[in-house]
Amino acid sequence: MIYFDNAATTLQKPEAVVRAVQHALGSFGNPGRGVHGAAMEAARTVYDTRCALAELFHGEGPSRIAFTANATEGLNIAIKGILNPGDHVITTALEHNSVLRPLYELERLGVALTILPADDRGRVRYADFEAAIRGNTRAIVCTHGSNLTGNLVDMERLGAITKAHGLLLVVDASQTAGVFPIDVQESGIDILCFTGHKSLLGPQGTGGLYVREGVTVRPLLSGGSGILSHSKTHPAQMPTALEAGTLNAHGLAGLNAGVRFLLETGLDTLREKSLDLMWAFYAGVRQIPGVTVYGDFSRRNRCPIVSLNVRDYDSSQVSDALFSQYGIATRPGAHCAPLLHDALGTGNQGAVRFSFSHHNTIEEINMAISAIGEIAEEE
Repeated sequence: MIYFDNAATTLQKPEAVVRAVQHALGSFGNPGRGVHGAAMEAARTVYDTRCALAELFHGEGPSRIAFTANATEGLNIAIKGILNPGDHVITTALEHNSVLRPLYELERLGVALTILPADDRGRVRYADFEAAIRGNTRAIVCTHGSNLTGNLVDMERLGAITKAHGLLLVVDASQTAGVFPIDVQESGIDILCFTGHKSLLGPQGTGGLYVREGVTVRPLLSGGSGILSHSKTHPAQMPTALEAGTLNAHGLAGLNAGVRFLLETGLDTLREKSLDLMWAFYAGVRQIPGVTVYGDFSRRNRCPIVSLNVRDYDSSQVSDALFSQYGIATRPGAHCAPLLHDALGTGNQGAVRFSFSHHNTIEEINMAISAIGEIAEEE
């Protein structure tokens, strides 16, 4: 199988990730629930994973990293933990449903919502953010990189806007964490939500959020924490404030190995290979008659994603042909980004998404270009 579905989950993990999970399954107790060796080994690994992520994102320290099962859970915690009825929040048409659906839910409860439009190349205008700010605006919630087009959003620019107006900046880094350097302090990011199973190279069921020092987020869950057991309320200090119940320590052991691999190898090295492959694919498919490619390709730096359609074929039909006839794995459909599909004019057709990793090869790229060319020629 040729795997071009890395934006959904990375398939090829570093061997260190596999070994770390295997070791954890045979040796970890419950982190924070005992002082015996098995519990302490798990607790040390969880703490070391916080340290690795704080280093990767340039956070103030490990206590600012709280763990979740995925980015969706982190975004729900962030969005529902900072907004109240009467507040106003700004987001964009680029967003994944993990942002949109919590916001729609809060809108029904009295939070005012502004969704900024995207153009037919999937871009937003930064002037629109400034124009949308009201006296009761509390936050901007925005993706760092689109999971459909691969377009990046300039977080430094948004951070300057939110800082100037005293707003919170909540960022969905699902597609960029592990691909691009993220400095939360320099960019003015107040809450960064990430998932472990994509470019952080960890297992599924891992993720979390960074919360800036001085920012308080109401917990979504309460319950066992391993500390302050006699208190009727959940502990207020980070990171325990946003974590209830037993953590996925086995998965976090793998995430720790994945992040350590990134830190040791270097994001730039891995990203440049992925981007070289993406640009080679783009250069090949954009020349094929009947192929439409979506997104803004005017800058080299973008998520290593190319979404396309072939003639008027349904995207699921094309994706199925790619796998059944050529062994090429892609993702068709709406990609949980309905508003962006509307902006691109692909609401009914969807799009076939190719998403690349440093594990891919130029030979695989050439095979995929050839496959798309053959499908485009079919009657």
